Amino acid sequence: MKLSENFTLAEMLRSASASRMGLKEQFDPPEKVIGNLKELCEHVLQPLREQYGKPIFVSSGYRCPKLNKSVGGSKTSQHMTGEAADIQAIGKMTNKQLFDFIIRAKLPFDQLIIEFEDEFGEPGWIHVSYSSERQRGKILRAYKDQNGKTKYLQIN
Repeated sequence: MKLSENFTLAEMLRSASASRMGLKEQFDPPEKVIGNLKELCEHVLQPLREQYGKPIFVSSGYRCPKLNKSVGGSKTSQHMTGEAADIQAIGKMTNKQLFDFIIRAKLPFDQLIIEFEDEFGEPGWIHVSYSSERQRGKILRAYKDQNGKTKYLQIN
C-alpha cells in the first residue's frame, strides 16, 4: 500500500527485530496508525524527498508497543502512534546536512531530533515527527548522559 508517491506502508512497518521476535502486531497496525503514517509521509517525508531529489531511508517508522519497549523507546514515543520516523539521507548528504536541510526547507514537523553523534560528530540518524493535532516545531539534540540515560537538549 502506498502512503505517498515514494513511501509505502511496508517500509514504514519494516522491522527485523519484530520479525525475529515474532511480533505479528508490528505488521498489522490499527487504521489510526496507518492514517498517521500517511500524514507523516504526505506532509514531511514526501516533500523532503522531492526537495532533496534523492531517496530517504526510513530506518524506523511505526513501532508496536512491544517492539518500542524492546528497543528502549520512550514510553510516549510518537513511533507507537505512527507519527514519527527515524531517517537517513541516501547519497552524499550527511545526517547533519539532512537535519539542516529539513530546517531550511521549513517542512511542518512536531519534533526534529538529531540523534546520538559519534566520536566524529556525525549523528546516527534524524528523528522527525508530524502530528495533525500539533506542530510544535521543536528542534532537539539527543545525547547520553554520564549514566547512559538519553537526554534531550532543545536547540531552537
